[in-house]
Amino acid sequence: MDSDAQLAQYFASIWPHLDEHARRLVAANKAVELGYGGVSRVSHACGLSRVTVTKGVEELLATPLPPGRIRREGGGRRALTLNDPDLAPALDRLVEPTARGDPESPLRWTCKSARTLAAELTVRRHPVSHTKVTQLLKQDGYSLQGNRKTEEGEDHPDRDAQFRHISRAVKAALRADEPVISVDTKKKELIGNYQNQGRQWRPKGKARKVQGHDFPDPEVPRAYPYGIYDLGRNAGFVNVGTDHDTGAFAVASIRGWWRAEGRSLYPHTDRLLITADAGGSNGWRLRLWKWELQGLADQTGLALSVCHFPPGTSKWNKVEHRLFSFISSNWRGEPLRDYETVVQLIAATTTAKGLKVTCRLDHSKYPVGRKITDKEFMQINLKPDKFHGEWNYTILPNTRM
Repeated sequence: MDSDAQLAQYFASIWPHLDEHARRLVAANKAVELGYGGVSRVSHACGLSRVTVTKGVEELLATPLPPGRIRREGGGRRALTLNDPDLAPALDRLVEPTARGDPESPLRWTCKSARTLAAELTVRRHPVSHTKVTQLLKQDGYSLQGNRKTEEGEDHPDRDAQFRHISRAVKAALRADEPVISVDTKKKELIGNYQNQGRQWRPKGKARKVQGHDFPDPEVPRAYPYGIYDLGRNAGFVNVGTDHDTGAFAVASIRGWWRAEGRSLYPHTDRLLITADAGGSNGWRLRLWKWELQGLADQTGLALSVCHFPPGTSKWNKVEHRLFSFISSNWRGEPLRDYETVVQLIAATTTAKGLKVTCRLDHSKYPVGRKITDKEFMQINLKPDKFHGEWNYTILPNTRM
């Protein structure tokens, strides 16, 4: 009879070559061979539980499993989401108000740790471990980012509250079939034979040759792509400016979208919700931005509601994840030699989710240095919200069209 040491050595030598099903059968066969007490000895020698070895003995006497299966249909512990079908929706509701980025993107961000989420779910009668929460979040496309990875400048104390305010405003507008757009200026691009980050498939040894230095003088032309992303339609509109990125240029880009697409897509709306960064040509401090919006409101008859992301959180603007990231991916490694190349590459941007992009070139002049006087600013029909009126406000038309 084999000693316990010999049994352990036997299983150790053969175990790495077997899958779960084969291990059960081999252990069960050895237990039957040993006779009385064999199940306990085999369990101790191979590491399988006595219950598993006993099930293996039953399988030896039963009809063999179909090829490729290691358990019978219905075998194993039921998935936690089957026992508690409300668990996944409860987790998503818990995370979504503070989720950052694109809900349909391959990558989403959340501020709460898995342990915190597990504790909150348990309080809400969905007992779950932090390990399972991590698995569910990854399955749903989330990724937990550390503070050092996501921090951008000093955090405003009402940052998360503003995120929730924007989320509520966007959802309410979409439910009412009102247009919601996310806007921003993509970084300016040099026009010419300059390096464009990224790689593309080319014949081996045939890399495109570009200039060795990209520190051009001010006379080298630049492109200023201003993006408008329609959240309800998953569609982008990019106005490529050739002059300067000013508040007038930002609003002219929105006006171009409205004339080309918005008014035909939303013929019955009287309101437009705009989500924008806190700075740049559409910053909340910029008087020119609001002055130009007043002109747009007067021309269209639309009430223009604006929600700015808190300072230091520009990367969470939807236009970044749903539009600009795909544009950058589409033209990676391609020198932007002329404006026509820029427009064609942007317009050719698509995604598996059905993103469609319209692009146009804007040769208009937008001089810098335009100052809005106090008298002019008082003419803006601006209605601040109760919550952070500097970030959230509506500009009403002075004359309804």
